[in-house]
Amino acid sequence: MPETSAVAARPKVLWLARLEYRYHAWRERRARARGLTPTVAAFPGYGSADWVRVVGRVLIVPPRRRGGDEFAGVRGWRSFVGIPIGFAQVSITVDGQTHEVVSDRGGVVDTVIPARLEPGWRTLQMSVEGGEPVDARVFIVGSDVRFGVVSDVDDTVMVTALPRPLVAAWNSFVVDEHARQPVPGMAVLLERLVREHRGAPVVYLSTGAWNVAPTLVRFLTRHLFPPGAILLTDWGPTHDRWFRSGRDHKLSNLRRLAEEFPQVQWLLIGDDGQHDDAIYTTFAGEYPENVRAVAIRQLSPAEAVLAGGRTHVDDHSAATVPWVTGPDGAGILEELETAGVLAD
Repeated sequence: MPETSAVAARPKVLWLARLEYRYHAWRERRARARGLTPTVAAFPGYGSADWVRVVGRVLIVPPRRRGGDEFAGVRGWRSFVGIPIGFAQVSITVDGQTHEVVSDRGGVVDTVIPARLEPGWRTLQMSVEGGEPVDARVFIVGSDVRFGVVSDVDDTVMVTALPRPLVAAWNSFVVDEHARQPVPGMAVLLERLVREHRGAPVVYLSTGAWNVAPTLVRFLTRHLFPPGAILLTDWGPTHDRWFRSGRDHKLSNLRRLAEEFPQVQWLLIGDDGQHDDAIYTTFAGEYPENVRAVAIRQLSPAEAVLAGGRTHVDDHSAATVPWVTGPDGAGILEELETAGVLAD
């Protein structure tokens, strides 16, 4: 009987997803009638010797009163009221060749393009409907690289300090990157990691919505975090559930990184206010050869209360890889030195 109920509930979600798309299509028609055209917000991606993963979002945003970069100095609310253009035709020019791809229902572009680029940061171009091309950066991981960093964002590199149900709304709609505060010492820790491991990729993997990506990139730059690929998710209904699963989003991308870079061991950084410990435990069990160490930031008592309490952190004393904890970047750095992940 419960199975029948579950099946009966599924069409409602499908209907909601279609309704969401129709609503955005209606907004798109109104915006185009006003003479507005879509553009591409390009986000940092990554790649290997013969391919690149390109990420971005096609949308129409409210016009700015002053000139300049379309996405510069934009509070989160402008990205959220922007109109995503689903199934848009996007041109990506890389390595001298142009490829045509199509954005998903929410306007997100997340695609792999064949290319032969030298290791390090490289630039390609994205455009939509023949508009001005937008530069997109990708980090090419060299075949000799054996170390990389995957880091969570909220409460790991950025202080959230809000009740969890309000985090997304406040951070996305109200606060710009000038008002956000970094977790003390985390920028120094990440910079030390990439300095000691030349060519190491950095991936910021979060359950945050793609809408906040422009603000997140500016925050990381302003507070001197090393640049890295941005992997976020899209809110709203899918074909089979009301909201996307943040846990599934993180696990699927970790598994993908392990398959794409089998030679790389990842340092996984998160916090104890969400489910990072459980997610990293699952991944380390599936891909032990791809985990160098796990670092969990311990929230302060006040932060833990606002986050809805700490999640249970398992005993990892018998783990085959080092698991370290600390209240901030300095504490984690010291523990990583003790564990031999960083040189003293």
